[in-house]
Amino acid sequence: MTLLLKDPSAVLDYAIDWGVDYLDDDDILMESVWAVEPDETGGVEIVNSSLGDRVSTVQASGGTAGRLYRLSNRVVTQSGRTDDRSIVLRVEKR
Repeated sequence: MTLLLKDPSAVLDYAIDWGVDYLDDDDILMESVWAVEPDETGGVEIVNSSLGDRVSTVQASGGTAGRLYRLSNRVVTQSGRTDDRSIVLRVEKR
């Protein structure tokens, strides 16, 4: 899990490189789903997401200053493996 700072007004991309320690040389990502916890009014929102062969990216906006949010990514690989990883955002006015 990674902890990153985010300004409430920023719209930023965050990525997980699944190829570093997870995917075999001949395996690729086939599906990716992102979720935010807590899912609350005025909280961090997922604006967009994209999927490459080995990297899953999410674009997030918003958030309430002083709060922590978890961006969770669940992927399924070509070989049928499933896993989850998370990025934790601390929202602070910067």
